[in-house]
Amino acid sequence: MDKDRIEGAAKQVKGAVKDMAGKVTGDTKLQAEGKADKMEGKVQNAAGGAKDTVRDAVDPNRS
Repeated sequence: MDKDRIEGAAKQVKGAVKDMAGKVTGDTKLQAEGKADKMEGKVQNAAGGAKDTVRDAVDPNRS
């Protein structure tokens, strides 16, 4: 698994926490930051997935 996938998933979780905290406290800035972090995490996770796909295509016997 590519490190971008792990880091992306972590950013998604961090973003979800910020988003929820922003909703609970009424802090729209924190909520927006959370949504941005979640989106950044999704993109990074997708990039890591693409890297994994390329590696698997190049070396299908990779463990």
